[in-house]
Amino acid sequence: MQYDQYCCRQNFAGILNLAFAQIRPDKSKAKTLKLATDAIAKSASAGADLVIFPEMWSNGYAIHDRLPQLWLAEAWDLNGPELTLIREQALRFQVAIAFGFLCRHAGGISDSCMLFDRHGRQALLYHKVHTCDFSSERVLKRGSEFEVCVLDTAAGSVRVGIMICYDREFPESARLLMLKGAELIVVPNACELEQNRLCQLRARAFENMLALAICNYPAGSDGCNGSSCLFDGRAYAEGDGGSRDMCSLLAPPEPGIYFSDLDLKKLRRYRESEVHGNAYRRPRLYHALCAENIAPPFQRSDRRSED
Repeated sequence: MQYDQYCCRQNFAGILNLAFAQIRPDKSKAKTLKLATDAIAKSASAGADLVIFPEMWSNGYAIHDRLPQLWLAEAWDLNGPELTLIREQALRFQVAIAFGFLCRHAGGISDSCMLFDRHGRQALLYHKVHTCDFSSERVLKRGSEFEVCVLDTAAGSVRVGIMICYDREFPESARLLMLKGAELIVVPNACELEQNRLCQLRARAFENMLALAICNYPAGSDGCNGSSCLFDGRAYAEGDGGSRDMCSLLAPPEPGIYFSDLDLKKLRRYRESEVHGNAYRRPRLYHALCAENIAPPFQRSDRRSED
């Protein structure tokens, strides 16, 4: 497929094709960037509207037992040549890209995800809010907000939010994104997606009536097991079809690029008629959720204080 054919590609059916780049980077930055550009080109050639990479893919989530100085040396600048190349690929292939990377910025270094639209424009930059402060991630600069953007894709516009790995452990993360209008939450990940975490992700999609697209590392990547997945957010079939399986993709452990479609028209119709999400919440009763001074008896004593 030639470059001008990518430029003309437009999907009017409201079907968002998602590509999950369940692959490992290389220790060499040059080879890593080549792997990224190859994955983007392959995904676009297969008709993808959005390509998703795993958490901190720029260095393969290589942070355990490492000094912060080394993390800083591996981090990418927001306006550096690496992200510029990813931006150029989005424009060249007319495909949106959610790219997980270790980010160097004015506030420090963060576990981040950059979302480019199909014109190569920055649609959203997210810094992980719930860093794993029980591990070496505690030296990272945490994000301070969950935001939603309107992402321009060849399938039309879609409202997208981002969570990164441990963020999914907190129902508040997905709830806030739903309240801000998210239809799709992209989740770069770097851990074992075993049955309990998969059930957790299914619940986030079910209770918020939105889609969750999770891209993980393949098996053999420091405890990861592949299993990149898409939960499309529609728990019930249209009409009287009863409940349905929201999981339209569960990738195998092996490395590869996996694809799944998200029907935005059906999701939007579902959200207009069903009873979950914001339909019958009672927020006046939830004040304790935001109280910092409440400490349950099982709470760990090594909690990191708020910035």
